[in-house]
Amino acid sequence: MTDNVTTLYRPVGQAEFDLIRSSGFHSFPLRLPQQPFFYPVLSEAYATQIARDWNTKDESSGFVGYVLRFGVRSEFLSHYEVHTVGSSEHREHWIPAADLEKLNENIVGAIEVVSEFRQEE
Repeated sequence: MTDNVTTLYRPVGQAEFDLIRSSGFHSFPLRLPQQPFFYPVLSEAYATQIARDWNTKDESSGFVGYVLRFGVRSEFLSHYEVHTVGSSEHREHWIPAADLEKLNENIVGAIEVVSEFRQEE
């Protein structure tokens, strides 16, 4: 991506993935009332850890985890702090749910599937 675009990652379960796919891989679905923030992460490794180690064990994720990669205009992201949650590898933006439509408008290109993980049988 160019200097004006920041690459982010998003680990998602099956239901969220289906909504993203139905948008043509161009936007993220609005948050539910119990989801006040949208949390895109800064590294593929962190997104992989969540998708592989958490989503595949979570019934509400359909026991599947996808790692998505997408670009966002850096100017838009400059309004949101990066938060470290746990180790220094666990870095993410906390974007209020009310701003998700603005984030979607600032996505550059398509949302890409990087990897997929399923519960081990």
